[in-house]
Amino acid sequence: MKRAIAGLLSIAAGVGCADPPRGKAAAEARARPIEMLVANDAETLDPRYVTDAVGMRTTRLIHAGLTRIDPSSLRPIPYLAESLRWASALTLDITLRQGIRFHGGAPFTSEDVVATLRAFGAPPVASRHAATVEPIASVVATGPYTLRVVLKRPHASLLSDFDLPILRRDQAESPPDPTGGSLDGLGPFEIDHTSRGETLLNPARFGVLADSAGAATASVALRTVHDENARALRLYSGRADIAMNGISPTLLPALEGRAGLSLATARGANLTYLVCRVDRAPLDNLALRRAISLGIDRQALTDYLFARRATPAVTVLPEGHWAGLPVAPKLRFDPVAARSLVDSMNVAPIHLTLLTSTDRLRATVARTIAQELGDAGIVVEVVPLELGTLIARLNAGDFDLASLQLPELTEPNILRVFLHSAYIPPSGANRGRVRDAEVDRLLDLGDGVQDEMERKEAYGKLEQRLLDQLFIIPLWHEDQVAVVSERAKDFRPSPEGRWLSLAGLR
Repeated sequence: MKRAIAGLLSIAAGVGCADPPRGKAAAEARARPIEMLVANDAETLDPRYVTDAVGMRTTRLIHAGLTRIDPSSLRPIPYLAESLRWASALTLDITLRQGIRFHGGAPFTSEDVVATLRAFGAPPVASRHAATVEPIASVVATGPYTLRVVLKRPHASLLSDFDLPILRRDQAESPPDPTGGSLDGLGPFEIDHTSRGETLLNPARFGVLADSAGAATASVALRTVHDENARALRLYSGRADIAMNGISPTLLPALEGRAGLSLATARGANLTYLVCRVDRAPLDNLALRRAISLGIDRQALTDYLFARRATPAVTVLPEGHWAGLPVAPKLRFDPVAARSLVDSMNVAPIHLTLLTSTDRLRATVARTIAQELGDAGIVVEVVPLELGTLIARLNAGDFDLASLQLPELTEPNILRVFLHSAYIPPSGANRGRVRDAEVDRLLDLGDGVQDEMERKEAYGKLEQRLLDQLFIIPLWHEDQVAVVSERAKDFRPSPEGRWLSLAGLR
């Protein structure tokens, strides 16, 4: 681990070679769009098909849903909706805000919501988010700004699901548009242009935040810079304004307080974890999964590789989450016990592959974990892959272990997509091929009751089951950390990592 940290710090030392902007250069920096650095291009900016993190967060700036997640409580709150009221366990009445217009000037009405929800769930759209609207039996406009949604069955997370972007009624079933430029939006920004490496967003004249204190006033350029050191240099030289989770924690001290740069942070509502291929040997053996968990020093990894900007996981849900276990045993580090479990299996040597991304920090973390598991008698080959290849291998089941992150762990029902037996690829993201009747039962229960205390009890039992069986191995919850310029000093990360705070920059 010390060698890995030394390598990162040597890169940090090189950042100081660039000169910060002064005089004319500083004036030019103030005149240009606010530049936000991202590590990858969005796969698509069509909100019906987007699944990658950059694409999701970008489309939520261009489009808006009936609800959005409150960054303080992590609960859904009205956005395009004025109110949402349950008339019964299966019937939701929605009243929309009036006077909102799409970017192109068309008025927003209940017919747009009806068309969008129907399109997401049926051909020819075949949206990647069809499962979100699958519980809906019918949706009917009861007036220009009112509608009624009737469910097939109780579905507790419907309000969270309604952050689904609403499209104009005549565009809801339009052909896919990877650039997103033809789709009228309701968010605070609209697309000026998008190309490989850059997306320029301009403040929208109309939309959900128009004529409010939260309306966007500054253009934002999303710039793709794959290399972390290049991102750091671009920030230091004054050519960029924000890097959200784009700089390794051990590099942050080389930037903070220099060239007008500062840090904006928030505790993250996410989970970094190891997914295990549990339906086949050797990881179908619970003893081996326990040995892996015992063999990882979460505290040391978060202290040193994440510079204490991450919290070791106790359970799956982040600390303080309303649905989490009130008291849970710490996931301990015990290399002696790990080695003992491995020796007791009488199948040594154990060889596993560990897939990870090509990001420098992620690869370093994976190699450190591999070294720790090697001390426990488990030989781990780390395989760094580009995102598309990584996802393809996960969906095909071509792996033993993979280091992944749930970036937005706000609504616990999201765990259904990653753990329920009905969501094994290609039907979902249960890539570990978990087939456990009790996990399915608790996920179904949490999805099917609306009372928060009943849901909390179901998810508490689910977390305990996951700790007992270790179908996934929780590692830590990472802070949301943004390096910001003087221009962007008012940017505030949200726990789920979205970028709506960009609309508040001037």
